[in-house]
Amino acid sequence: MTTNVADILIEALPYIRRFYGKIIVIKYGGHAMVDEHLKEDFARDVTLMKFIGLHPVVVHGGGPQIGSVLEKMGMTSKFVDGMRVTDEPTMDVVEMVLVGKVNKEIVAQISQQGGKAVGLSGKDGRLILSRKLHFVRPKAEDKPSEIIDIGMVGEVVAVNPEIIRTLEAGGFIPVIAPVGVGESGETYNINADWVASKVAVALNAIKLILLTDVEGVKGKNGSLISSSKAKAMKKMLGEGTISGGMIPKIKCSLEALQNGVKRVHIIDGRKSHAVLLELFTDKGIGTEISQ
Repeated sequence: MTTNVADILIEALPYIRRFYGKIIVIKYGGHAMVDEHLKEDFARDVTLMKFIGLHPVVVHGGGPQIGSVLEKMGMTSKFVDGMRVTDEPTMDVVEMVLVGKVNKEIVAQISQQGGKAVGLSGKDGRLILSRKLHFVRPKAEDKPSEIIDIGMVGEVVAVNPEIIRTLEAGGFIPVIAPVGVGESGETYNINADWVASKVAVALNAIKLILLTDVEGVKGKNGSLISSSKAKAMKKMLGEGTISGGMIPKIKCSLEALQNGVKRVHIIDGRKSHAVLLELFTDKGIGTEISQ
């Protein structure tokens, strides 16, 4: 038993040395945010990362939690191609749940494990400047392309990393809710994967890790792709091998890589200590994409 533990620590050592002092942005979402044991594991993972000299930055989702509160309030959730239609009353609930509930729960969980976490939304220090997303549904065989108003759904215009760097210098772990602020102070609901990608670029992060509810990216034969170049992923997108909810994850991953992020990891957040296993073991558990 002692030998096994020592082997694990020795395997982790070169990775700890390589990532020491580097920023790693983690998009936290899916089942890992719902299961109590996995929530505790995640909090321990990011706390450990900070203690050994890495700088984790967490960007979280919260779709199921938003849906649950909307249902309790008698409000119907509507979606267009996987995006929540967000009118003003819905936006109020989105902000309340993401910023006031989910964000603070994550901060509390990390604090419980001995870490120092601070919760932020994109409105704090004008961290995430955004604008309304103009959604165009592509042309289909029997239908022309269509512009659809999905309400207060936004896209990131710019990220102001100053507040994050200040927190990091003080030994804190930033936890960011994907709520952006517009030019006139309006509030926008933004896809958390895209926020994480933009934050990673703004911070010149060495890695972007996306937690999902699948093993990673799979090839035509259905087997997990453990490592891939961006060019191969672009080809798979064009061929239709990558489909469904994995499409936006791959697109934001490719943009991050194109703009300076060294590696993107798409991993299964349903596995205990998924982040540590991906970072500090030779095999990893998911898909690593590099430029």
